[in-house]
Amino acid sequence: MSRQSSSRQRSETDKGTTGEGLTEGPPPEDPPERTPDVPAQGRDDAGERGTASARTADAAADADAVADADAVADADTAAEAQDTDTVHDTDTVQDPVADTDASAGYDKPPEPPGDAEEAEEVDPEETTVTGPLVGTAPARKGWRVKYPVAARTVAWTVTGLSLALVFIALLLPTKLALVEPSAFMRIPVEGIFGATLLLMLPTMARRVVAVLAGAALGALTILNLLDIGFNEFLGRGFNVVLDWILLDDAESYLKDSVGGTAATIAVIGVVVLAVALLVLMALAVLRVSNVMARNTAVATRTTLVLGTVWVMCAALGVQVAGVPFASRSTTALVQDRAERVRKTLRDEREFAKVAAVDTYGDTPGDQLLTGLRGKDMIFTFIESYGRSAIEDPAIAPGVDKTLKNATKRLGKAGFAAKSGWLTSATYGGSSWLGHSTFLTGLWIDNQNRYRTVTAGDHMSITRAFQRTGAWRTVGIMPGVQKAWPEGKFYGLDHVYDSRELGYKGPRFSWSTMPDQYALKAFERLEHGKKHDKPLMSQIILTSSHQPWAPIPKTIPWSQVGNGSVYKAIQKAGKKPADVFTDSTKVKTEYGRSIQYSVNSLIDYVLKYGNKNTVLVFLGDHQPLARVSGDNASRDVPVAIVAHDKAVLDRISHWNWDDGLMPGAKAPVWKMSSFRDRFLDAYGPNPGGGTAPASPSAKSSAKPSTSPSASAER
Repeated sequence: MSRQSSSRQRSETDKGTTGEGLTEGPPPEDPPERTPDVPAQGRDDAGERGTASARTADAAADADAVADADAVADADTAAEAQDTDTVHDTDTVQDPVADTDASAGYDKPPEPPGDAEEAEEVDPEETTVTGPLVGTAPARKGWRVKYPVAARTVAWTVTGLSLALVFIALLLPTKLALVEPSAFMRIPVEGIFGATLLLMLPTMARRVVAVLAGAALGALTILNLLDIGFNEFLGRGFNVVLDWILLDDAESYLKDSVGGTAATIAVIGVVVLAVALLVLMALAVLRVSNVMARNTAVATRTTLVLGTVWVMCAALGVQVAGVPFASRSTTALVQDRAERVRKTLRDEREFAKVAAVDTYGDTPGDQLLTGLRGKDMIFTFIESYGRSAIEDPAIAPGVDKTLKNATKRLGKAGFAAKSGWLTSATYGGSSWLGHSTFLTGLWIDNQNRYRTVTAGDHMSITRAFQRTGAWRTVGIMPGVQKAWPEGKFYGLDHVYDSRELGYKGPRFSWSTMPDQYALKAFERLEHGKKHDKPLMSQIILTSSHQPWAPIPKTIPWSQVGNGSVYKAIQKAGKKPADVFTDSTKVKTEYGRSIQYSVNSLIDYVLKYGNKNTVLVFLGDHQPLARVSGDNASRDVPVAIVAHDKAVLDRISHWNWDDGLMPGAKAPVWKMSSFRDRFLDAYGPNPGGGTAPASPSAKSSAKPSTSPSASAER
C-alpha cells in the first residue's frame, strides 16, 4: 500500500472519529493560509484532541506526498539524462514538486528543519548541479577522503623525502671515500638562503623560482656524481669544458668490456637517472616551498633558528668528523667549477704558444740520435703499469719477483738495464695523454692540449727517428680499432692497428688480443723481415688494461699461431664482474696482468732480440684509485734495456738504478722532460744539458682536465 493511500486512510479515520462528515467537492481556488493552532473557546478536551490529531494526519499526508513527488522527479530526471546527452540552455523542466503541490491545490511551504521524517540530510560529498536541469548528483569520493590517515602518511612521507633529497644534493661530496653519514650531519647555508627567498616571494614567482632552483640543484648533483666517477677512475674531477667527450669513450669501453647489450642498458640507465634527477629535484624543491607557504609561521621560525645556529657554529668553528658543521660546500663547489672553466679557457691560449716553441724543431736530421745509429729501437708502453705495482704490499711481491727474475735472465743473455721514475700527465686512464707527453716533451693532461699538439708539427721522439732517414718507423697498436690519423703526426711510416694484426682469437675484456700475440705479429709483419735499415717501433701492450679479467697466459711462441689457441684460455679465465667489484681480487689480478705483460715483453727480447736491440719500456699511468689508492702518486717506472754497453753509458749521468726495478730513491722526473733528455743523451754532444732549459720541458700550467676522442681509449 502506498504512503499516499495510507495517509488518506489515516485522515479519513481521524475525521470519522471526530464526527466530521466527508464533504466532496472541488478543491478551493487558493490553499488556505496556515496559521499557528490556537485553542478554540468552548471546545471540550476531546474536540481539541480530535482537531490536533487531524492536523497531524494532514501534515503526515503532505510529507508523504512530497516524498513521492521527489521520487517521481528523480526517476524522470534519470530517464531524461539517459535519453539526452546534452541539455541546452533553452530546455526547461518544470519542478515536479511544484506540479504536485499545484495539483493538490496549494503551494508547499518549506519543511521545518530537524524533522527526521520530513527532511533528508544532505551528504557533504554530494554536489548540487544547477542550471537548466536541476538535480543532485553524487561526486566521486577521492581516496584522501576515504582514507584520511593514509593520505596524511603519504603527504608527510613525500615532504620528508623531498627535504632529504634537497639536503643530500646540497651536501653530496665529490669523492666516493667521503660519502659517509658524517658528511650529511651539517647545516647547508644554501638551504637557509633558499628557504628565506622562497618565503619572501609571491605565489607565482615562488613556484617559478622553486622549479628553476630545483633543476639547477639537479644539474649540480649530476656534476657531483661525475666528479665521483672521475675521481674514482682518473684521480681528478670532471672538467665541464673538456670531459664530455669521455662519456662517449666510456660507452665504447663498456661495449668492449661487457658487450653491446649491457652497454646499451647502462647508457639508458644513466640517461634515465640524469633526467630523473632534474625532474625529481625540481618537484622536491617545489613541494618544500608549497609546504612552507601553507605553514608560513612555522617555516619562518625554523629558518630563523637554523640561520642563527649556522652563524654561531661558523663563528665558533664547530666541526663534525673534521668538517665544518656550518657548511657552504655547494657555494664553494660552484665557485671552484667556475674557476676551473676560466683556467681551462686561459690554458688553451697559453698552451698553443708553448707548443709552437720546440728546442729540437729545427735540428737537422743528421744531428739527431747519432748515438743510436744502427740500433733496432723498440718503445713500448705497458698499460696501467704504475708505481703501485712495485711498491704496494698487496701487489708488489709478485711483480717485484718478476722484475728481478727478468733482470737476471737479461743479464745471462748479455743485456743490461737501468730504470727510474716518471710522473705521468694522466692517472687511471686516458693513456694517449701519457703517450703524447712522453714522446713530445709537452705536458699534455687534457684532450684540448692533445688536439692542439697533434694538429701541429711539434717533433716527437718517433718523428725524430723518421727525420734522420736512418730508420723505418712503425706502430703496433692493438688498442686502435678505427682510423688513427695521429700516426702521421708521430712520424710512423706504417701503423698496424687491431684490424691488421691478423688476430682470430677471442677478446680479453677490453683488450683486443693478448700481448704475446701482438709481439708475435710484430715479429711476423716487421721485425722478422729483412730491411735495408734498422727498425724503430712504437708498441702499445694492452693486456694489463682494466678490468684485469680474464688474463691471458704465456704459451710457447710456436703455438701462438693466429690466436685461436686463446679461446680455451679466455673461457677458463675469471669474469670481469667477479674481479672488478672486489677490492682484494682486483689488486691481485692487476698484479698478475702486469706480470704477464712484463714477461711477454722480456721473453720477446730474449727470443727475437740481438746485439743491436734497444728496448725502452714504461707505464703510461697508474691504475685507478680502487687499485692504487686514493692518495697514490702519478709515478710510473721506466727502463732502458740494451745489449750494447755504450748505449747505457750515455745515460750514466741520469743516476738511474741498475736493473728493471727502480728503487724508492731513484730519480723522479716529469714525463714531459724525457724527450729532451733522451735526444740530448743520444745526440752529437751527450750530456750537453740543453734539455732542461727547453720551453717544452718546462711547460705549463696543469689544470685538472681530461679526456679522449682518440681511437685508442
